[in-house]
Amino acid sequence: MKKRLMALALTAAVGATALTGCGSNQTAATTAAPATEAAKTETTVAPATEAAPAADGSVYYLNFKPEQDQQWQDLAKAYTEETGVPVTVVTAASGEYETTLMSEMGKSSAPTLFQVNGPVGLANWTDYCYDLAGTDIYNELTSEGFALKDGDAVKGIAYVVESYGIITNKSLLEKAGYTVEEIDSFEDLKKVAEDITARKDELGFAAFSSAGMDGSSDWRFKTHLANLPIYFEYQADGIGATDAIKGTYLDNYKNIWDLYINNSTCEPADLAAKTGDDSRNEFLAGEAVFFQNGSWEYGNLTGEGKFTDDDLAMIPIYVGVGDEANQGLCTGTENYWCVNAEAEEADIQATLDFMAWCVTSEEGTNAMANEMGFVIPFKNAVESPNLFVKQDVAYTNAGKLPVSWNFPTMPSEEWKNGVGQALTAYAADQTDANWAEVVTAFVEGWATEYALANPQ
Repeated sequence: MKKRLMALALTAAVGATALTGCGSNQTAATTAAPATEAAKTETTVAPATEAAPAADGSVYYLNFKPEQDQQWQDLAKAYTEETGVPVTVVTAASGEYETTLMSEMGKSSAPTLFQVNGPVGLANWTDYCYDLAGTDIYNELTSEGFALKDGDAVKGIAYVVESYGIITNKSLLEKAGYTVEEIDSFEDLKKVAEDITARKDELGFAAFSSAGMDGSSDWRFKTHLANLPIYFEYQADGIGATDAIKGTYLDNYKNIWDLYINNSTCEPADLAAKTGDDSRNEFLAGEAVFFQNGSWEYGNLTGEGKFTDDDLAMIPIYVGVGDEANQGLCTGTENYWCVNAEAEEADIQATLDFMAWCVTSEEGTNAMANEMGFVIPFKNAVESPNLFVKQDVAYTNAGKLPVSWNFPTMPSEEWKNGVGQALTAYAADQTDANWAEVVTAFVEGWATEYALANPQ
């Protein structure tokens, strides 16, 4: 095992993709520091009594989502109280999941349940992934499409489906003289944003909250926004992955990025220091109409003293490509549960039992829907009260095509960082030469990082 971890560390050093996005890089109420013993939120739930556990084995879940840390701690406690099986939940720091996972896997008490972000992430961990084919959790899936496979082996199970787009303050939008129904193309969005900017002093608010490019926020643009040109290129070429992105739609990427940064709450040169909290807080304070983020933000935006469902909407990210009037939200997953094949047999079974309970029991499914706000791809799923989830369903039911999540095919975290650095430099000095650096990072960086991650 240690030899394989050493090899894995070398792979990571030359550009393995770290788990990013879907809320994982948000600042959460309970956020751990980087990978040290004090760098995690950790709760070990002891059995309810001194008697032996109801089943052999125990569970150690390395949680990817800081924003759901407390809910997982509570659910683990409930499971232990019901079954007597000890459950430990550790929540990795914001943006530090891959580093924490590598550190924890080298210990004698390694996680029994962990996460990868898709095929690229799986490539690093496939030897550690127990084959889930035929297990209870696999049999509960609503579609085989939510299984992550390596050949015939089922190495991961998607446990949440999420959406992202442009979260909109409908009240402010209406104050500016528009409605969400009037925006169904890039040109519509551009017209509204630039008009708001022209009347910013009169209106008292900006079009967009800050497109922060510090580490707590840049994933929204170097990963989630970058998904759009990748998606449209894949669609045009009829592919699902590539070793060499062409950059066909990078002019469209530039157009939406320009719209964000030039119609914002702050000057473009200030974006390097702006955080995810800054962007959210500007939106909460009514300083901006639009805020690019996802369904995982719902709980941060609603509740006592915040917005109600009547105040909010999520609209697609339009970039001026395709049939925009029939475009839906960006919907998919990069959240795949994996079971540690190196764990003791009893711990593997305890982990499989815990996973199945989470997605079949009344307590588990209610917690995942109503407390975590998840849409889970399992047969006993409870409908989520999350407004943005409901809007995604409404878009789809109206025949609008969701934009798939293709960013799990990005070749490495280093590629994302290169794009992010180039975007930040361009924002500060919007010259053709600086945009050419974004294109270089996107296209040439992709080929370089793919080759490093896939040596011949």
